[in-house]
Amino acid sequence: MLCCRVRASRPWLLPWKTQAAAASGTFPGKQSNHPSAALSFDDPSAFRVKSFSELLRALGVFCFCSFPMLVNNCGKLMSISRTLLGRRGLSLLLRPTVYAQFVAGESESEIAQAMRKMSSLGLRAMLAVPIEEDLGESTGEQRYDNNMRTMLECVRISHSNTWSKDPMMQLKLTALLSPELCVKLTTLIAKQPYDLTMVVRAMDGEDQIATELNLKLHFIQAICFPGLDEHERAHFLCALRRLNTIAEASVNKVRVLVDAEYTYMNPALSLVTMAMMKKFNRDDAWIWNTYQCYLKANISESKSLVLEALRLSQDEGFCLGVKLVRGAYMDKERTLAEKEGRPDPVHTSWEDTNESYNACLNIMLDAISQTPERYRIIVASHNEESIRLAGTRIAELGIDKDGGAVCFGQLLGMCDHVSLTLAKEGYAIYKSVPYGSVEDTVPYLVRRAQENRTVLQGIRKERDLLKQEFYRRLWRSS
Repeated sequence: MLCCRVRASRPWLLPWKTQAAAASGTFPGKQSNHPSAALSFDDPSAFRVKSFSELLRALGVFCFCSFPMLVNNCGKLMSISRTLLGRRGLSLLLRPTVYAQFVAGESESEIAQAMRKMSSLGLRAMLAVPIEEDLGESTGEQRYDNNMRTMLECVRISHSNTWSKDPMMQLKLTALLSPELCVKLTTLIAKQPYDLTMVVRAMDGEDQIATELNLKLHFIQAICFPGLDEHERAHFLCALRRLNTIAEASVNKVRVLVDAEYTYMNPALSLVTMAMMKKFNRDDAWIWNTYQCYLKANISESKSLVLEALRLSQDEGFCLGVKLVRGAYMDKERTLAEKEGRPDPVHTSWEDTNESYNACLNIMLDAISQTPERYRIIVASHNEESIRLAGTRIAELGIDKDGGAVCFGQLLGMCDHVSLTLAKEGYAIYKSVPYGSVEDTVPYLVRRAQENRTVLQGIRKERDLLKQEFYRRLWRSS
C-alpha cells in the first residue's frame, strides 16, 4: 500500500532550478522583479462601461466603506436596521445598494443577467455560495447534506450557462464538515500525519476500503482516522462522501477552488483538499487549494506550504491548482492568539506580507513556465504591485496570458479599474461572485467586510477614479 502523508507544516526541497532564488525574490539570469510600468491602473476611462446609476451606487457604497467605524460595526448596524425596518424593509434598503454592488442576484435569471454583462466586458465568473461555519455554529448532517445540494446546484449553474469560459466556483469546506472536527484533525495531524491514500479511499466509502484490505468495518475506521471517536469518524466519512459527490459532478466542467479559513483548522482543510486533488486532478487541475500569505514562519509558512504542495503533486502525479491570497482573518487570528497566549501568527507589517506573497507567486510562475500543463494559479489580489509583478514575470517567462495556467481574481464590485484593465490587456480575469437572497448574503457580506477592512479602507484610489468619471459625464452633459 502506498503511504503518502500530509503534514501540518514542513518545508520540502524541490528540484526546481530557481527555488531558492524564488524564495528570496531574485532570479538568476532574469530581469529585476520590480513591478513593470506596462500595466497602469490609473485611467478612469475603465469605468466608462458603467451606467450613471452604477457610478452613483459604487461611490455611495465606497464612501460608506471608507469609514472604519462603520465597517467595524456593520453587523450591529444591520441588526438594528432589521429591528427597526423589519426583514422586508431591510431588504428594500440593501437590495439596490450594498447587495447590488457585491452580489449577482438571487434567481438564476438574475445571476445570468449579471454574468452576461460581465462576460461582455471580458470578465469571467467564479460563483461563491455564501455558506460557511465557525466553531459553535455546527448544524448537523442534514444541514450539511442540504449545503451539498446547494453546491451541486452551483456546479450546474456554472457549467450550464455560456457566459463564462473555463468556469470556476469557490467552496468553503466548513459548509460540509464541522469546524470542531477540523480543529481536532489539525491537532492530530501535527502529532501523527494522516495517510493521504486512505483518505482518498475513504471518499469512496468504508466498504471499499475494508474489501481492499480484508478488514472489518469497525477496525478500518480506527486505522484510517486514529484519534477520532466513533461519532467523529462517522461524520468525517459522511463529509468525505459529500465532497466526493461535488468533485465528481465538477470534473471536466467547473474548477472548484477550496477556500482557506482559520489557522486552527487549515491543516485539516488542506488534508482533505489534497486528497481530492490526488483523486481528481490526474489530467488537469479541477480542485484547487488556497494559500494565505499573511502567515509568519513556523506557524504555517506560506512558502513552505506551496513548496510542499509542489513536492506532493510531483510525487503523487496529480496536477496542482493554487489560489494565492494575502489572507482575510487577520484581526480574529491576532485576537485568538493573544487570548491563548501564543505568538501572533500574522506578519507584523504589510511589507512582510507583500514579500511573502510575491515569493510564493514567483515560485508558482517558475513552476508553470517549466510545466504549464500540470500547474495553475489564480493571482487573487487587489494589490496593484503584485499584479504588476505577475504581469512582468508572465512576460519574462513567456507564459501565455490567456493559456489557462495563470489568471487573476478580484471580488465582485471592487477593484474594477484593475479587473477591467487586465481584461483589456488580454489576461484571464475572474470576479468572485456571491449569490443568494438578501437574508442569506448579508451575514456573508458583513463577515467579508470585517475581514477585508484593510482592503475596504484602501479603496480611496478607486473612489477617486469613479469621481473623475462621474464629473467627466457631468461636464459632458452640461
